[in-house]
Amino acid sequence: MQLTKHWATTLDDYAIDLAWSPDGHLLAAASAAGPISLFAATDGARRHELPGHPEGTNCLAWQPASSALLATGGQDGTVKFWDAAAGQHTATAALGAAWVEHLAWSRTILFAAAGRKLTALRADGTVAHTFADANKSITALAAQPAAGCVAAAHFGGVQLWDADDFLIQKTFPYANGIHALVWSPDSKWLVSGNQDPSVHLWIPETDVELHMSGYESKVKHLSYDHASRWLATGGGRDACIWDCAGAGPEGREPAMLPHEAPVCAVAFQNTHSLLASASLDGVVQIWSPERAKPLRATVKMPHAATKLIWSPDDRLLAIGSEKGAVYVLKCES
Repeated sequence: MQLTKHWATTLDDYAIDLAWSPDGHLLAAASAAGPISLFAATDGARRHELPGHPEGTNCLAWQPASSALLATGGQDGTVKFWDAAAGQHTATAALGAAWVEHLAWSRTILFAAAGRKLTALRADGTVAHTFADANKSITALAAQPAAGCVAAAHFGGVQLWDADDFLIQKTFPYANGIHALVWSPDSKWLVSGNQDPSVHLWIPETDVELHMSGYESKVKHLSYDHASRWLATGGGRDACIWDCAGAGPEGREPAMLPHEAPVCAVAFQNTHSLLASASLDGVVQIWSPERAKPLRATVKMPHAATKLIWSPDDRLLAIGSEKGAVYVLKCES
Protein backbone atom coordinates (compact mmCIF):
# COMPACT_ATOMS: atom_id res chain seq x y z
CA MET A 1 0.00 0.00 0.00
CA GLN A 2 1.13 3.56 -0.73
CA LEU A 3 0.13 6.87 0.77
CA THR A 4 1.08 9.74 -1.52
CA LYS A 5 0.54 13.47 -1.10
CA HIS A 6 -2.40 14.56 -3.24
CA TRP A 7 -2.29 18.20 -2.14
CA ALA A 8 -1.58 20.34 0.90
CA THR A 9 -2.51 23.81 2.11
CA THR A 10 -2.23 26.03 5.18
CA LEU A 11 -4.89 27.71 7.33
CA ASP A 12 -4.29 30.83 9.41
CA ASP A 13 -4.50 28.93 12.72
CA TYR A 14 -4.91 25.51 14.34
CA ALA A 15 -7.03 23.20 12.15
CA ILE A 16 -9.83 22.63 14.62
CA ASP A 17 -12.16 20.60 12.39
CA LEU A 18 -12.37 19.00 8.93
CA ALA A 19 -15.39 17.57 7.09
CA TRP A 20 -15.88 16.12 3.60
CA SER A 21 -19.06 17.01 1.75
CA PRO A 22 -21.33 13.97 1.28
CA ASP A 23 -20.51 13.80 -2.44
CA GLY A 24 -16.77 14.00 -1.70
CA HIS A 25 -16.21 17.02 -3.94
CA LEU A 26 -15.33 19.51 -1.19
CA LEU A 27 -13.30 19.47 2.02
CA ALA A 28 -14.35 22.02 4.63
CA ALA A 29 -11.55 23.08 6.97
CA ALA A 30 -12.14 25.29 10.02
CA SER A 31 -9.41 27.43 11.52
CA ALA A 32 -9.61 27.96 15.28
CA ALA A 33 -9.33 31.69 14.52
CA GLY A 34 -12.69 31.56 12.74
CA PRO A 35 -12.41 31.38 8.93
CA ILE A 36 -13.64 28.28 7.08
CA SER A 37 -12.13 27.22 3.77
CA LEU A 38 -13.81 25.02 1.16
CA PHE A 39 -11.27 23.12 -0.95
CA ALA A 40 -11.80 21.12 -4.13
CA ALA A 41 -10.98 17.45 -3.53
CA THR A 42 -9.38 17.10 -6.97
CA ASP A 43 -6.59 19.65 -6.64
CA GLY A 44 -6.96 21.56 -3.37
CA ALA A 45 -8.14 24.75 -5.05
CA ARG A 46 -9.79 27.07 -2.53
CA ARG A 47 -13.34 27.35 -3.83
CA HIS A 48 -14.63 29.63 -1.07
CA GLU A 49 -13.36 31.35 2.05
CA LEU A 50 -16.19 31.75 4.55
CA PRO A 51 -15.80 34.25 7.41
CA GLY A 52 -17.04 31.68 9.92
CA HIS A 53 -17.28 32.94 13.51
CA PRO A 54 -15.35 36.09 14.48
CA GLU A 55 -14.44 34.84 17.96
CA GLY A 56 -13.41 31.40 16.68
CA THR A 57 -15.00 28.39 15.01
CA ASN A 58 -15.32 25.10 16.93
CA CYS A 59 -17.06 22.56 14.69
CA LEU A 60 -18.40 21.71 11.23
CA ALA A 61 -21.22 19.45 10.02
CA TRP A 62 -22.54 18.87 6.49
CA GLN A 63 -26.21 18.01 6.13
CA PRO A 64 -26.09 14.29 5.19
CA ALA A 65 -28.44 14.56 2.21
CA SER A 66 -26.97 17.77 0.80
CA SER A 67 -23.47 18.71 -0.28
CA ALA A 68 -24.65 22.31 -0.54
CA LEU A 69 -25.52 22.90 3.15
CA LEU A 70 -22.82 23.28 5.79
CA ALA A 71 -23.44 24.12 9.45
CA THR A 72 -20.83 25.57 11.79
CA GLY A 73 -20.68 26.28 15.52
CA GLY A 74 -18.59 28.97 17.15
CA GLN A 75 -17.38 30.67 20.29
CA ASP A 76 -19.86 33.48 19.68
CA GLY A 77 -22.70 31.18 20.80
CA THR A 78 -24.18 30.84 17.33
CA VAL A 79 -24.79 28.19 14.70
CA LYS A 80 -24.40 29.42 11.13
CA PHE A 81 -25.65 27.82 7.94
CA TRP A 82 -23.83 28.21 4.62
CA ASP A 83 -24.60 27.57 0.97
CA ALA A 84 -21.38 25.78 0.04
CA ALA A 85 -22.00 25.99 -3.70
CA ALA A 86 -22.36 29.77 -3.63
CA GLY A 87 -20.06 30.35 -0.65
CA GLN A 88 -22.74 32.39 1.08
CA HIS A 89 -24.11 32.64 4.61
CA THR A 90 -27.82 31.72 4.68
CA ALA A 91 -28.94 31.74 8.33
CA THR A 92 -27.82 32.20 11.95
CA ALA A 93 -29.24 30.73 15.15
CA ALA A 94 -28.14 32.37 18.42
CA LEU A 95 -28.02 29.83 21.25
CA GLY A 96 -26.82 32.08 24.08
CA ALA A 97 -23.55 33.01 25.74
CA ALA A 98 -21.95 29.54 25.78
CA TRP A 99 -19.70 28.28 22.99
CA VAL A 100 -21.30 25.95 20.44
CA GLU A 101 -18.97 22.96 20.60
CA HIS A 102 -20.93 20.02 19.18
CA LEU A 103 -23.16 19.54 16.12
CA ALA A 104 -24.97 16.42 14.87
CA TRP A 105 -27.41 16.11 11.97
CA SER A 106 -30.32 13.68 12.12
CA ARG A 107 -31.76 13.77 8.60
CA THR A 108 -32.75 17.45 8.07
CA ILE A 109 -32.64 18.53 11.73
CA LEU A 110 -29.41 19.80 13.28
CA PHE A 111 -28.77 19.20 16.98
CA ALA A 112 -26.44 21.77 18.52
CA ALA A 113 -24.91 21.81 22.02
CA ALA A 114 -23.79 24.98 23.81
CA GLY A 115 -22.93 24.60 27.48
CA ARG A 116 -25.84 22.77 29.14
CA LYS A 117 -28.25 23.65 26.34
CA LEU A 118 -29.27 21.29 23.50
CA THR A 119 -31.25 22.79 20.62
CA ALA A 120 -32.80 21.25 17.50
CA LEU A 121 -32.58 23.55 14.47
CA ARG A 122 -34.08 23.53 11.01
CA ALA A 123 -31.88 24.25 8.02
CA ASP A 124 -33.25 27.79 7.79
CA GLY A 125 -31.94 28.53 11.29
CA THR A 126 -35.32 28.42 13.04
CA VAL A 127 -35.66 26.49 16.29
CA ALA A 128 -37.52 23.18 16.08
CA HIS A 129 -37.13 22.41 19.79
CA THR A 130 -35.26 23.58 22.88
CA PHE A 131 -34.51 20.78 25.34
CA ALA A 132 -34.42 20.98 29.12
CA ASP A 133 -30.92 21.94 30.26
CA ALA A 134 -28.56 19.07 31.03
CA ASN A 135 -27.20 18.77 34.58
CA LYS A 136 -23.71 19.69 33.37
CA SER A 137 -22.19 21.01 30.16
CA ILE A 138 -22.76 18.73 27.18
CA THR A 139 -19.43 17.18 26.20
CA ALA A 140 -20.35 15.02 23.19
CA LEU A 141 -23.18 14.46 20.69
CA ALA A 142 -23.81 11.51 18.38
CA ALA A 143 -26.72 10.92 16.01
CA GLN A 144 -27.81 7.30 15.61
CA PRO A 145 -27.12 6.13 12.03
CA ALA A 146 -30.67 4.75 11.81
CA ALA A 147 -31.82 8.31 12.63
CA GLY A 148 -33.98 7.22 15.55
CA CYS A 149 -32.33 9.29 18.27
CA VAL A 150 -29.49 11.57 19.27
CA ALA A 151 -27.21 10.85 22.24
CA ALA A 152 -25.97 13.74 24.38
CA ALA A 153 -23.30 13.18 27.05
CA HIS A 154 -22.41 15.22 30.11
CA PHE A 155 -20.61 14.54 33.38
CA GLY A 156 -22.87 11.97 35.03
CA GLY A 157 -24.36 10.19 32.04
CA VAL A 158 -25.89 10.07 28.57
CA GLN A 159 -29.38 11.04 27.48
CA LEU A 160 -31.06 9.61 24.38
CA TRP A 161 -33.51 12.00 22.70
CA ASP A 162 -35.96 10.99 20.00
CA ALA A 163 -34.91 12.75 16.81
CA ASP A 164 -38.49 13.22 15.59
CA ASP A 165 -40.68 14.12 18.57
CA PHE A 166 -37.77 15.29 20.82
CA LEU A 167 -38.92 13.23 23.81
CA ILE A 168 -36.45 11.53 26.14
CA GLN A 169 -36.04 7.85 25.27
CA LYS A 170 -33.56 6.71 27.90
CA THR A 171 -31.01 7.97 30.40
CA PHE A 172 -27.81 6.06 31.09
CA PRO A 173 -26.05 7.15 34.30
CA TYR A 174 -22.25 7.21 34.25
CA ALA A 175 -20.44 8.56 37.29
CA ASN A 176 -17.60 10.33 35.52
CA GLY A 177 -16.73 12.66 32.68
CA ILE A 178 -17.37 11.65 29.06
CA HIS A 179 -15.17 13.00 26.26
CA ALA A 180 -16.47 11.21 23.15
CA LEU A 181 -19.49 9.31 21.83
CA VAL A 182 -19.87 7.07 18.79
CA TRP A 183 -22.61 4.77 17.47
CA SER A 184 -21.79 1.58 15.62
CA PRO A 185 -23.00 1.87 11.99
CA ASP A 186 -25.66 -0.78 12.63
CA SER A 187 -27.00 1.36 15.53
CA LYS A 188 -26.60 -1.52 18.00
CA TRP A 189 -23.80 -0.12 20.19
CA LEU A 190 -23.42 3.32 21.76
CA VAL A 191 -19.90 3.88 23.07
CA SER A 192 -18.38 6.55 25.28
CA GLY A 193 -14.71 7.45 25.78
CA ASN A 194 -14.22 8.56 29.36
CA GLN A 195 -12.19 10.65 31.77
CA ASP A 196 -11.67 7.85 34.33
CA PRO A 197 -10.01 6.50 31.85
CA SER A 198 -12.13 3.81 30.21
CA VAL A 199 -14.51 2.89 27.41
CA HIS A 200 -18.15 2.11 28.17
CA LEU A 201 -20.62 0.41 25.81
CA TRP A 202 -24.40 0.30 25.87
CA ILE A 203 -26.89 -1.65 23.78
CA PRO A 204 -29.81 0.79 24.17
CA GLU A 205 -32.37 -1.68 22.81
CA THR A 206 -31.71 -4.19 25.62
CA ASP A 207 -29.99 -1.99 28.26
CA VAL A 208 -26.90 -4.23 28.22
CA GLU A 209 -23.75 -2.41 29.42
CA LEU A 210 -20.08 -3.35 29.05
CA HIS A 211 -17.01 -1.64 30.46
CA MET A 212 -13.32 -1.73 29.49
CA SER A 213 -10.74 0.00 31.65
CA GLY A 214 -6.96 0.01 32.02
CA TYR A 215 -6.15 2.83 29.60
CA GLU A 216 -3.10 5.02 30.16
CA SER A 217 -5.01 8.28 29.82
CA LYS A 218 -8.48 9.70 29.20
CA VAL A 219 -10.15 8.31 26.06
CA LYS A 220 -11.03 11.11 23.62
CA HIS A 221 -10.93 9.28 20.28
CA LEU A 222 -13.29 6.56 19.02
CA SER A 223 -14.11 5.08 15.61
CA TYR A 224 -16.13 2.11 14.33
CA ASP A 225 -15.49 0.21 11.11
CA HIS A 226 -18.26 0.07 8.50
CA ALA A 227 -19.30 -3.47 9.50
CA SER A 228 -19.73 -2.56 13.20
CA ARG A 229 -17.24 -5.24 14.23
CA TRP A 230 -14.09 -3.29 15.10
CA LEU A 231 -14.01 -0.42 17.59
CA ALA A 232 -10.83 1.68 17.59
CA THR A 233 -9.92 3.81 20.60
CA GLY A 234 -7.13 6.12 21.71
CA GLY A 235 -6.16 6.57 25.35
CA GLY A 236 -2.45 5.75 25.26
CA ARG A 237 0.50 4.97 22.99
CA ASP A 238 -1.47 2.28 21.19
CA ALA A 239 -4.51 2.39 18.96
CA CYS A 240 -6.62 -0.21 20.74
CA ILE A 241 -8.95 -2.40 18.62
CA TRP A 242 -11.87 -4.21 20.24
CA ASP A 243 -13.82 -7.01 18.56
CA CYS A 244 -17.53 -6.19 18.97
CA ALA A 245 -18.87 -9.26 17.17
CA GLY A 246 -21.57 -11.30 18.91
CA ALA A 247 -21.96 -10.44 22.59
CA GLY A 248 -19.33 -7.73 22.37
CA PRO A 249 -15.75 -7.07 23.50
CA GLU A 250 -15.96 -7.57 27.26
CA GLY A 251 -13.60 -10.37 28.32
CA ARG A 252 -11.72 -10.35 25.01
CA GLU A 253 -8.15 -9.22 24.55
CA PRO A 254 -7.91 -6.17 22.28
CA ALA A 255 -5.40 -5.80 19.48
CA MET A 256 -2.80 -3.16 20.33
CA LEU A 257 -1.46 -1.15 17.39
CA PRO A 258 1.65 0.63 18.68
CA HIS A 259 2.79 4.22 18.32
CA GLU A 260 5.83 5.80 19.98
CA ALA A 261 3.80 8.75 21.25
CA PRO A 262 0.23 9.12 22.56
CA VAL A 263 -2.48 8.53 19.97
CA CYS A 264 -4.34 11.75 19.08
CA ALA A 265 -6.79 10.57 16.37
CA VAL A 266 -8.31 7.38 14.94
CA ALA A 267 -10.55 6.99 11.86
CA PHE A 268 -11.88 3.92 10.06
CA GLN A 269 -12.77 4.14 6.38
CA ASN A 270 -16.41 4.56 5.43
CA THR A 271 -16.97 1.40 3.39
CA HIS A 272 -13.64 -0.46 3.63
CA SER A 273 -11.65 -1.91 6.51
CA LEU A 274 -8.57 0.30 6.86
CA LEU A 275 -7.91 2.28 10.05
CA ALA A 276 -5.86 5.48 10.18
CA SER A 277 -4.30 6.44 13.51
CA ALA A 278 -2.17 9.45 14.41
CA SER A 279 0.12 10.21 17.33
CA LEU A 280 1.52 13.39 18.87
CA ASP A 281 4.94 12.90 17.22
CA GLY A 282 3.34 13.54 13.81
CA VAL A 283 3.22 9.89 12.72
CA VAL A 284 0.14 8.64 10.83
CA GLN A 285 -0.23 4.89 10.34
CA ILE A 286 -2.64 2.78 8.28
CA TRP A 287 -3.74 -0.62 9.60
CA SER A 288 -5.78 -3.65 8.50
CA PRO A 289 -7.15 -5.00 11.81
CA GLU A 290 -8.15 -8.38 10.33
CA ARG A 291 -4.59 -9.23 9.14
CA ALA A 292 -1.91 -11.08 11.08
CA LYS A 293 0.48 -8.23 10.23
CA PRO A 294 -1.87 -5.27 10.33
CA LEU A 295 0.50 -2.33 9.66
CA ARG A 296 0.13 -1.27 6.03
CA ALA A 297 1.75 2.17 5.74
CA THR A 298 3.42 4.91 7.80
CA VAL A 299 3.91 8.60 7.05
CA LYS A 300 5.57 11.29 9.17
CA MET A 301 4.01 14.73 9.34
CA PRO A 302 5.83 17.87 10.60
CA HIS A 303 3.29 18.36 13.39
CA ALA A 304 0.69 16.38 15.34
CA ALA A 305 -2.68 15.75 13.72
CA THR A 306 -5.83 17.36 15.07
CA LYS A 307 -8.23 15.45 12.83
CA LEU A 308 -8.25 12.44 10.47
CA ILE A 309 -11.12 11.98 8.03
CA TRP A 310 -11.57 9.72 4.99
CA SER A 311 -13.34 10.93 1.88
CA PRO A 312 -16.71 9.23 1.22
CA ASP A 313 -15.13 6.94 -1.41
CA ASP A 314 -12.17 6.14 0.93
CA ARG A 315 -9.61 7.15 -1.70
CA LEU A 316 -8.39 10.25 0.15
CA LEU A 317 -7.34 10.79 3.75
CA ALA A 318 -7.47 14.39 5.04
CA ILE A 319 -5.27 15.37 7.98
CA GLY A 320 -5.47 18.62 9.94
CA SER A 321 -2.55 19.75 12.09
CA GLU A 322 -1.81 21.85 15.14
CA LYS A 323 0.07 24.41 13.03
CA GLY A 324 -2.78 24.88 10.54
CA ALA A 325 -1.47 22.65 7.77
CA VAL A 326 -4.00 20.47 5.95
CA TYR A 327 -2.72 17.44 4.04
CA VAL A 328 -4.76 15.27 1.71
CA LEU A 329 -3.16 11.91 0.99
CA LYS A 330 -4.13 9.45 -1.73
CA CYS A 331 -4.48 5.84 -0.61
CA GLU A 332 -3.45 3.30 -3.26
CA SER A 333 -3.09 -0.47 -2.99
